[in-house]
Amino acid sequence: MNEIEFWFDFSSPYAYFASLKIDTIACKHGRTVAWRPMLLGRAFQATGMKSLSLTPMRGDYARHDWGRIARRLGIPFRVPSVHPIVSTTPSRALLWIEENEPDKIVPFGRSVFRALYVDNLDVREDGVALSLAEGIGVHDLPALRAALSSIELKEKFRRQTESGIALGVFGSPFFFVDGEPFWGHDRLPLLDEWLSRGGW
Repeated sequence: MNEIEFWFDFSSPYAYFASLKIDTIACKHGRTVAWRPMLLGRAFQATGMKSLSLTPMRGDYARHDWGRIARRLGIPFRVPSVHPIVSTTPSRALLWIEENEPDKIVPFGRSVFRALYVDNLDVREDGVALSLAEGIGVHDLPALRAALSSIELKEKFRRQTESGIALGVFGSPFFFVDGEPFWGHDRLPLLDEWLSRGGW
């Protein structure tokens, strides 16, 4: 069984909601999930779109919708005091964790989302990312600290973002199931059914 690709930007509240569900859906179908952070701003440059938070009328609706979804799911949520953000730091940290301590990918990803959308922490700061990594048991924090500013990790994240755009990722969250694309948190029930039925 192929893995489900979960492309996202930490700056997307819809990705936060999806992050709480996608691994459960995958497990139900005997799949695993590949968490793929990227910079949505680069995709916006390719499509001509803007962040929902910065778009008149659509931004107001989105903020209303985020609160409504959180109430429906029964989870804590608040719009961060700074939003949208450029999520390079936690994304690079996740890539390092994927390579060095892959069993901690999901706990770290979820802790970043919670820090941003529940605790209103500035996840752009290296210190916050390192604290979150320590909190979920990452062992070699000095190596992670050094890697966050390394040219190699910056280039790796750039390549991943460009790979996502080349695949057609233009929003967050975005999923691929056996090559089939699904855009948006609200497509998770459809994705689940696709897996159950083997497509249509």
